[in-house]
Parts: sequence; structure tokens; C-alpha cells
Amino acid sequence: MSSSNGVVAVTEPAGPAPGRTAGPATAAAPGYRAGRTLPLRVEAMRQWRRRRTMVMALVLGALPFILIAAFAIGGGPDREGGRVTLMDTATASGANFAATCLFVSAGFLLVVPVALFCGDTVASEANWSSLRYLLAAPVPRARLLWSKLVVALAFSLAAMVLLPVVALAAGSVAYGWGPLELPTGGSLPAGDAVPRLTLVVAFIFVSQLVTAALAFWLSTRTDAPLGAVGGAVGLTIVGNVLDAVTALGSWREFLPAHWQFAWADALQPQLEWGGMLKGAAVSVTYAVVLFALAFRGFARKDVVS
Repeated sequence: MSSSNGVVAVTEPAGPAPGRTAGPATAAAPGYRAGRTLPLRVEAMRQWRRRRTMVMALVLGALPFILIAAFAIGGGPDREGGRVTLMDTATASGANFAATCLFVSAGFLLVVPVALFCGDTVASEANWSSLRYLLAAPVPRARLLWSKLVVALAFSLAAMVLLPVVALAAGSVAYGWGPLELPTGGSLPAGDAVPRLTLVVAFIFVSQLVTAALAFWLSTRTDAPLGAVGGAVGLTIVGNVLDAVTALGSWREFLPAHWQFAWADALQPQLEWGGMLKGAAVSVTYAVVLFALAFRGFARKDVVS
């Protein structure tokens, strides 16, 4: 087999077999179009039917109801020491409850689906020993990675949207539809709260591109899906730990974890962009480098799985 041009091509024997005529070793079949291989809809349906996709959707969809039950049993959040936090206003309205769900899940829970969808892409094909057959179809390597990456990011975004949508609907039923009470004082009308929450979800997605890129890069380097997923989650946790080390001073600003809650600036009477723009710039920079490493390494990799 030859893979130098990014496509695994089966070469012909040295001499023509009886009854066959010798031809070009890598001649394309009539009607073959590299850009039409592995369509996005096909990859999306394959990923949608995976059990882990259904399980993750159930977990994220169930979280708001678990929190509602917890508040019902516990009697609602308590405001200690007169200091008001986002958690203290969770039961003020459906918008507040949605914001609280994002707050409690952004640090870890939303990291898991991103790492799962992006880290289980290429590595799972290698683990099933189907990767080499996809490339021999022939699906160009860059096309294979782009299809899987786009679908993985789309599923990651869908997971981040699912949680606040369910929380907003469930919270509105449980606590009513009303303005978004701000921990810093004041409130936002219900009509303005939804665009602000949309901005929060968009920033969380951009900030998680680092985890997505790290998981995707590891997925191209290993045949073990759990290794890619666990490695991405583990390194994300390490970043959170390093951000807690105040002795690093201003060096922490180069850590994506340092900006993971910068979306709180969107829940202010006057929208603040400074922290979110810095955090987005750091995350996108790391993500671009890791995505480039994934494509470059996979293009030169000897695929035998």
C-alpha cells in the first residue's frame, strides 16, 4: 500500500494476472470525486446512533430536573453573609435557573461531551480496525479528518445548547418567566436575558475549543478512544489546577482555564467584552496549533489499524 499522497491506494502486482490487462496502479474509478467521500450527513448519522451520544444527551437533559428537585428538597439556595452569588438567584426565574445550570456545569460537565465527541472520532475507527478501510475506499485523509471534526464540533455545540434550553424551559415552569436578576444588583428584562445567555453559550463553546483540539489531536495519535478522551479531560483538569496557583501571577493569563468563567461579564447591566475577548483569543490560538498538529501528523502517519 502507498499513503504518501494522503490516500491509501492498493497497488497492482508486478505483472498482469491472466485475463487482465495492466493499467495505472492508482487510476481513479469513473465518477470518483474526493470531495464527495464520507459526506457529513453520513458521519453525523453514524455518530448519532452511537450509544454514548444518547447517554450524554440524557445526562445533560436530566441535570436541570435534578437541580430543581434538589432546590425543592433543600428549600432553595441560602444567601450567606449577605453576599449574593449566581447560585443564590437560581430560583428567581427561568433565566436565572438556566444561568445557574451553566455555572455549575461549565467547569467540568460540559468538558466531558467535548472531549468525548472529539476524542472518540479517529481513535474509535482505529480501535475497530476500520480506519484503513475508510482510507482505502479511498477517502482522502484530510477529507476524513474534516468530516469527523466538523461533526464532532457540531455535536459538542448541540450538547452545550441542550443544557440551557432544557434548563430555561424547566426553570420557567418551576419558577416562572421573568427578568434575569443579576448578582451584582439590578436585573435584565426577560427579552434581553435570552440573547445574553446565547452569548454565554457561544463563549463557553469557544473556550472549549482547546479541549476539542487536544482530544482530536490525541485521537489521531492513539488507537485507544478512552486514552484520547481521558487525556484531554485530564490535561484540562491540570490547567484548572495550575490556574489556582496564584504564585504564577500574570502567567496564568496564558492558560485557557483562567478565562473559563469570563462569560460572567455578559451577566452585567453593561455588557463587558474585555475578558471574553482575551479568553477567546487564548483558546483559539491553542486550538489552531493543536488542530494543525493533528492534520499534519495524520497526513504522515502509517495507518495500519
